[in-house]
Amino acid sequence: MPTPPAGSGIRSRVRWIVQVVFAALLLSTSLPAVPVALTADAAAPQTPELEVPFETVVANLSSEDGEVRLRAARMLKDSPYEEAAVPLAALIDDPLDEVQFDAIAAELNIFLAEPIVTRRRVGLIVERRASISAYEIFEMGPLAIGPRAVPVEVLDALRKAARDDNPRVRLEAVYAFGALAAEAGGSRRVRLLAESGPDMAAMIGAVDPLHRYAAVRVLGRVFARRRSDPPVDPEVGDAVIGLLNDKDESMQRAAMQTLGAMRYDRAVSGLMELFQYFGRGELAEATLDAIARIAHPVSAMLLTTQLGSANDVLSATAIEGLARGGDPAKLVEIRSAVGLDREEGLRLAGDFASVMLSDATLDPLVGALARPRTRDRARSYLIEAAPGRTDRFGRHLQDPDPATRAALVSVLGLSDDPAAIVLLRPMVADPDPQVSKAVAQAMARLDQ
Repeated sequence: MPTPPAGSGIRSRVRWIVQVVFAALLLSTSLPAVPVALTADAAAPQTPELEVPFETVVANLSSEDGEVRLRAARMLKDSPYEEAAVPLAALIDDPLDEVQFDAIAAELNIFLAEPIVTRRRVGLIVERRASISAYEIFEMGPLAIGPRAVPVEVLDALRKAARDDNPRVRLEAVYAFGALAAEAGGSRRVRLLAESGPDMAAMIGAVDPLHRYAAVRVLGRVFARRRSDPPVDPEVGDAVIGLLNDKDESMQRAAMQTLGAMRYDRAVSGLMELFQYFGRGELAEATLDAIARIAHPVSAMLLTTQLGSANDVLSATAIEGLARGGDPAKLVEIRSAVGLDREEGLRLAGDFASVMLSDATLDPLVGALARPRTRDRARSYLIEAAPGRTDRFGRHLQDPDPATRAALVSVLGLSDDPAAIVLLRPMVADPDPQVSKAVAQAMARLDQ
C-alpha cells in the first residue's frame, strides 16, 4: 500500500489518494499474489503464471460465492492450463451468465494453437489487451485450435449450454462447440457425431434465427465429411435440407454450404431443382457449389453442362465437382473448358482436376500457395487431393521457403490421411521454428 507523502502539497496528496484507490480496486478483484507450483507439462513458455496456487484456483471453481467462481474462471482464462479444462466445464452451466462467458472463453484459450493474452499488469494498473470471442475463433477455421484432445466433459457442457435461456450464452456456446469439436478424430469423433447430431439438428428448429444460423454453420464444420466417417444421420441431414426453404437468403446459403460439406446424398435432387430455379446469381452459385461438393454421379450431367458457362464461377465449380466425381474421362472436357485465356481461378480448378483425375504434378497448386489471391483456394484443393497422394508431396516439403513448407505441413495435418506421418516425421527437426511447430501439430492431428 502506498504511504502518505511527507509534504502537504495538494498535488502530492491527490497522487497518493489515486494510488490508494487503485490498490484497493486491485485487492477487491484479485486473489493474493503467490507463485504457483506447476507440473512440467503445464509450464508452457507462452503461458503466464497464475497468481495463486493452481489447486486453490481449481477449488474456487466450486465455491458457493459467485464472485469467487468468477475470479477463478478469469484467472484460468488468463493462464490457460490444460489440467483446468475438466474442472472449468462445470462453470459453463453456471447460474451466473458472466461466469459462463468467462468459463467458455477459458476453455477456448486452453485449446487454441496460440493462446490469447487477455490482459497484462503494468504497475498497479491492469490493462485489458484482447477479448476471446467464440464466433471469431470459429471463423478462423480448424487451424485456430491446437491438436490437443478436448475432453468430452467440455464438449458435453458446451452442447448443454447451447440451450441456455440467455441467447448470448447460447450463441457463444454453439460457436465454441463448433470450434473445439472439429478437433476430434478416431473413436472420439465417431462418438461425437453420434451423440451431438440429434442435439444440433434440434437447434436448427430454434425460433431465434441467429441460433438456427449458428447451428447450421457449426454442423457444417463438425460434420464435414472425412474418409472414415459413417454416413450422415438422416435426422441431421434432413433437418439441414429443411432450411433450403428459409426466407432468409443467408440461411439458405449456410444450409447449402453445410450440405456440401457433409456430402449429403439425399440433398442432391432438391439442390439440382433449386439450381434450375435460380438459374443465375449468388444463390445459383451457392447451390451449384453444394452439388459439386457432394459430387454424386446423378449430378454429373448437370455439372458437365456448366463447363461452358459464361460465368467463370459456375464453370470453375463444375470443374471441381467433376474432379471429385472421379471419372478420368471427364478430363478432356474439363481441359477444353479451361482453354488458354480463361480467368486464374478457372485455371486453378483445372489444375485441381488434373491432380484428382490423373497423375498430374502438384506444382501449379503448390505455386498458387505463394499468391495471396489464390492461396486459400489452392490450400483447400491440396487438402482434398492429399489422401492417397501423399507421396507427391515429398519434393515440395523440401521447398527452401519456410512459409511454403509450413503451409504444406498444415495441409497434410488436415488431410485425414495417416500415411502423411511418414513424410512429416523427418521434418520434426526443421531449422525454422514455425515449420517444426506445424509439424508437431500436424502429426498430433493425424495420430488419433
